[in-house]
Amino acid sequence: MPPSLILINPWIYDFAAYDLWSKPLGLLYLAGYLRQCGFKIHLIDCLDVDHPGMKDEFLMKRPARRLYGTGKFWRQNIPSPLPLRHIQRPYSRYGLSLKAFEAELKKTRNPAAILITSLMTYWYPGIKEVIGIARQIHPDVPVIIGGIYARLCYDHALQYSGANLVMTDSNPVSLLYALNDYGIPAPGTLPDSSSMPYPAFDLLTRINYVCLLTSTGCPYRCRYCAGHFLNPELIQRNPGEILDEILFWHKDFGVLDFAFYDDALLVASDTHLSVLLEDLARLNLQLRFHTPNAIHIREITVDIAKLMRQSRFCTIRLGLETSDFSIHRDLDKKVSEGDFEQAVHFLLKAGFLNNEIGVYILIGLPGQSVDSVINTIDFVAGTGAIPFLSEYSPIPHTALWKKALNHSEYDLDSEPLFHNNSLLPCWNDTQRKQLPGLKKKVLEIRQKHRSN
Repeated sequence: MPPSLILINPWIYDFAAYDLWSKPLGLLYLAGYLRQCGFKIHLIDCLDVDHPGMKDEFLMKRPARRLYGTGKFWRQNIPSPLPLRHIQRPYSRYGLSLKAFEAELKKTRNPAAILITSLMTYWYPGIKEVIGIARQIHPDVPVIIGGIYARLCYDHALQYSGANLVMTDSNPVSLLYALNDYGIPAPGTLPDSSSMPYPAFDLLTRINYVCLLTSTGCPYRCRYCAGHFLNPELIQRNPGEILDEILFWHKDFGVLDFAFYDDALLVASDTHLSVLLEDLARLNLQLRFHTPNAIHIREITVDIAKLMRQSRFCTIRLGLETSDFSIHRDLDKKVSEGDFEQAVHFLLKAGFLNNEIGVYILIGLPGQSVDSVINTIDFVAGTGAIPFLSEYSPIPHTALWKKALNHSEYDLDSEPLFHNNSLLPCWNDTQRKQLPGLKKKVLEIRQKHRSN
């Protein structure tokens, strides 16, 4: 009997959470890899909206779902952590009920190890509770955590998570070495490191959509982003291999919606994305593609816009951040004056509708004024695109981190809960009080576009 491993995507503990093509892609890649190594895998996705154990859950409202597989999560109000008690908003555990989670843990009687992923640094209370419950049910089993929180806040995770081991290396071979140190050797032949198995979406209760990662890393060095710390080098997959993966999920599992998780999807498109899109357009499979992570404005050309339209991209998100170029010079080098207007023009000319072109605007940046945000909203609306407010979260190991520390009234360095973007931790109270007005302004613009 091969060793059994429990892989867990933990709850989200936050003031708000939404399933915008949100899947634990790194954990699913790891599940596929470990399965090919010969391990028996039991995946527990605490954010599973289709989990059968929730059918008789009468204390929680069934989450509403929307077009293309997105929607709300299961949610249960819980007391706010002590550092956040001053925030007068409901705090929730998003995901499965405690009862459903415990039942899942008990399905594997003698796991060899429990592996837990992590994402936002300020979601660590969900990881801590998952580990606490896992230790009650499987008291002598080693618990290992990895992922973004583990890598960005290693010392905090080591001290507070309750895990036996905190992994900072994303290479799955490093995990095999760690398992071997616990007396859990891989029972089978190791996969070729140059060709990772597909992420194990088939282990989910239902595949509403598939997330694609066609590259890792990004050549841009935006000061608010930890991408360079997490993935220092841009590595792009072969377009033919990506097409094979899309066809696999579509033909074998009937998947229609695909969301790109790339940080630099359009970079070097002539040898990468354009090749893929030309093949997809020729096949005409009536699939739908989405870019929730935002694409680089400067990389959008007439030809790219046409190919995206022909291959049925339905959700375009652009990373503008701000129209104030005095701020841009301090943030990134990815947009020059005129680039944004040109990109929107190309997309509209290619046939995209106004309400299909969304634009992320960063708010809450250290040193940013409310007037600057208002001007950016008006600027985006003037081009015919739709603005989306994206609250800034201070992230360790970014170039903007020191400035964030200097501008925030919160102890960002010692308490990751204060990284929560809902707090607007780098703005003052006067600025925060204007957030409802900013949101109202954006909502009015969206409603205007939808009515046209």
